[in-house]
Amino acid sequence: MIRVEHLYKLYGQMVAVKDLSFAAADGDLVGLIGPNGAGKTTSIKILATLLRPTYGDAFIGEYSVVHARALVKPMIGYVPDAFGVYENMRAQEYLQFFAAAYRIEGTDQLRVVDEVLELTDLTYKRDALVLSLSRGMQQRLGLARALLHNPAVLLLDEPASGLDPRARVEMREVLKELQRIGKTILISSHILSELEEMCNKVVIMERGELIFGGDVADLRRRAHVRRTLHIGVESGSAQAATLLQQQQPFVQEVAFNNGFVQLTLSADAPPPAHFSQLLTQHGFVLTRLHELEPSLEDVFMEVTKGLVS
Repeated sequence: MIRVEHLYKLYGQMVAVKDLSFAAADGDLVGLIGPNGAGKTTSIKILATLLRPTYGDAFIGEYSVVHARALVKPMIGYVPDAFGVYENMRAQEYLQFFAAAYRIEGTDQLRVVDEVLELTDLTYKRDALVLSLSRGMQQRLGLARALLHNPAVLLLDEPASGLDPRARVEMREVLKELQRIGKTILISSHILSELEEMCNKVVIMERGELIFGGDVADLRRRAHVRRTLHIGVESGSAQAATLLQQQQPFVQEVAFNNGFVQLTLSADAPPPAHFSQLLTQHGFVLTRLHELEPSLEDVFMEVTKGLVS
């Protein structure tokens, strides 16, 4: 549904985006992450047809954002990190105004406005002035506006920026529901823990270039991140820890955590079965063996260097 091919965006001598390529299929929820200045907003604006690339192309469905902008626009819903709202309008009036701009009229307009209010959990605020809505509700109203014409693709630039914890949870649940009904979503965010819960794919950028693009699980496998293993034994935890510590250089650190032996392993350490077999051979009875996956934040810190364009 989204295909980016060798995209470049130059501002004079400054390279904002350099040879960027990635793809997202129908129903993917893709996290676009990177440090400030990595080129995320520029890339989203190109996909939203608001900027023209210097070189390369991108496609929404089969249509080029360079050569078929008029055909792309009905397929996308774009929510910038800061969007203007008409504060003296009521929420329903605000949506009706934009529905009319999409040429949705009459009973269809009333139906569509009701549907997007329900989808974004704003039905009970339909008669409230936009000015009276919290920032989280205004963000959801902006998302409702982007959904009025039922786009196949949503481009969201920092939609959770400035939201309190409850509002972020509510926004996350809305996005999960949109993915469930088949929307393809590209979302940039600095809140990696939330992207980890939502996204099935990530695109990591640094200095305008692609560092990684693909499945979150594949990223974890490919990143050279230290692993953590929790091991429980019926008795002799201290002796088990001493034995495991001898497995250097694979075992980098041994500690105790809530009664379990916690191993910090190098990225190239053998699988957990190796350590369970070692303990069993020495007469220990295992009660727990659990490997903690590295978080998206851990992986991000490993594969990026904090460089900007």
